[in-house]
Amino acid sequence: MTDHATLTTPPAAGTAGAAVDARRACPVVPPTPGRRGLGIGEVRLADGFWAKLQETNARATFEHCLTWMERLGWLANFDAVAGGTTDRERPGWQFSDSEVYKLLEAMAWELGRAGDPGLEATYERLVERVAAAQDADGYLNTCFGHAGQAARWSDLERGHELYCAGHLLQAAVARVRTAGEDRLVEVARRVADQVCDEFRADGRQGICGHPEIEVGLAELGRALGEPRYTEQARLFVERRGHGTLTPIPLLSPAYFQDDVPVREADVWRGHAVRALYLAAGAVDVAVDTDDAGLLDAVTRQWERSVERRTYLTGGMGSRHQDEGFGDDWELPSDRAYCETCAGVASGMVSWRLYLATGDVRYADLMERTFYNVVATSPRSDGRAFFYANPLHQRVAGQDVEPDAENPRAEGGVRAPWFDVSCCPTNVARTLASWHTYAASVEGDELTLLQYAAGEVRATLDGGGELAVRVDTRYPDDGVVRVEVLDAPGREVALRLRVPAWAHGATLVAPGQDVRPVAPGWAEARGALAPGDVVVLDLPTAPRLTWPDPRVDAVRGCVAVERGPLVLCLESTDLPDGVALEDVRVDPAVAPRPEEDGAVVRGSVVRPRAGRPGLPYSGAPEPAVAREEIDLPLVPYHRWAEREPSTMRVFLPTL
Repeated sequence: MTDHATLTTPPAAGTAGAAVDARRACPVVPPTPGRRGLGIGEVRLADGFWAKLQETNARATFEHCLTWMERLGWLANFDAVAGGTTDRERPGWQFSDSEVYKLLEAMAWELGRAGDPGLEATYERLVERVAAAQDADGYLNTCFGHAGQAARWSDLERGHELYCAGHLLQAAVARVRTAGEDRLVEVARRVADQVCDEFRADGRQGICGHPEIEVGLAELGRALGEPRYTEQARLFVERRGHGTLTPIPLLSPAYFQDDVPVREADVWRGHAVRALYLAAGAVDVAVDTDDAGLLDAVTRQWERSVERRTYLTGGMGSRHQDEGFGDDWELPSDRAYCETCAGVASGMVSWRLYLATGDVRYADLMERTFYNVVATSPRSDGRAFFYANPLHQRVAGQDVEPDAENPRAEGGVRAPWFDVSCCPTNVARTLASWHTYAASVEGDELTLLQYAAGEVRATLDGGGELAVRVDTRYPDDGVVRVEVLDAPGREVALRLRVPAWAHGATLVAPGQDVRPVAPGWAEARGALAPGDVVVLDLPTAPRLTWPDPRVDAVRGCVAVERGPLVLCLESTDLPDGVALEDVRVDPAVAPRPEEDGAVVRGSVVRPRAGRPGLPYSGAPEPAVAREEIDLPLVPYHRWAEREPSTMRVFLPTL
């Protein structure tokens, strides 16, 4: 059998070329033996939904992001610090450094996945520009601490110094796990040391207004075997929730998650991305310190937030003012914020909770969010993005400025860049590492969590390798065929996730007849041998999905899903003269499949002509006309690709 326990650095890499452990070449590596995600070299995608997104990401999005950051002067900020010319107006928001770091993280994962001499050279040039801006004591930031700038740590509420440092540490984690220690890792180590010296237990008693340093420190501590980083992450988590930060006008301490200690909170609140990054860091700390109480707290927050504060797409955040969570059941479709970065952060939390508990529901939410938030943001060419992801667009989006920064919360048309352009780089790093979330190993058990065509070669904890080839057209088709390529010659287990929506799924395992499997796990166990085939058949017929009646904004409406995909109705597909608001769906007629979408039967209900006064009356107004119509629905992740349009996910019923 071939031993894939190590992954050799690609020849173009600028390191010493030492082999790294393939089993640790992934974003999250818990320190104790047990369940783990697969490394970046243990899963190889073939053609399909996610493979195409990864290819576009590497071919177009990296260059796109780099070009914009160069053009706007965000990269030149590092040159200014290195050259001592910071006494000028600095372009970009105070957190623009973090976008450079997220792009470096994406490049590191991509280089570990595929290797590319040109990308390696670009990566190395970018790292050198970053490294040149580092101060002698390890501090690194282009907005604070230099001539003409505010002093270090003088604005913990808004300054994002620790936030930027956290993203730098995550970039270093990607590099050290895929290629070994290099210049970026050296820079990150010095940054982490400086943060620990400054904010240690008997040092500066501060926290960052935007959590991120917690998850960066925790994972870098794991990657480098440095417990001091884990301890500093723990200190930051424990300091949160005691009113340390000065409130921003019109925003309460909940905006920063500084109103309630993490282990006492029952739900996520405030700025959605901040809340989710903090939760991810808290899970890391809980696992690393064996703190069951802290882990239980994040689990409790996940449960209530998913049950009451999460959209059908998996999107999180219903308020524009603070980019945050609303109250329980406050889920308006047209005002849904559902920031793309919150979708990325949701996956970060759920993945950590899955690794800690093995609970299938976390993988279910990840699938929902991957397909309907993360995959929705980038345009098909990888050069424009959604920042917010509403579920109802009342007015067709206006043409965006193709050669300028755009307002970050405008929906309806994907924009090439934003004044706050956190989402493009977050999408880039997530797509580059997506396949590391597709499967896990525990003992002699390989679990397939997300379905995509390709090969999985997992080194089992008991020794040897279980290798399988996955053939599937998922999500367009629900048949997942898994062929064993290599096995260790003893009893092992192959598990496949059956999504919560997949009622009526079936499994065929070696030596067994077709049998029904319920949502959860389907398993084939035994002395699997090369040539053995396991087939999971998931029903992907379109289905109606009804909202909880406590969600006032969509009461009397229904949505349509197909497999993991949320579908939507676009004005592009309506006949001339028919407006989206005049359409009603007949739920008594089952939707039928159509390509990768569905067709539902409905009616056009035209109200009487308008009259002066308020838009209300003492009795229901009868329709002037009613005509039956077929309504073609498309996957939500493809909306607004053809042209600016009005759109809605939840459709009123007759």
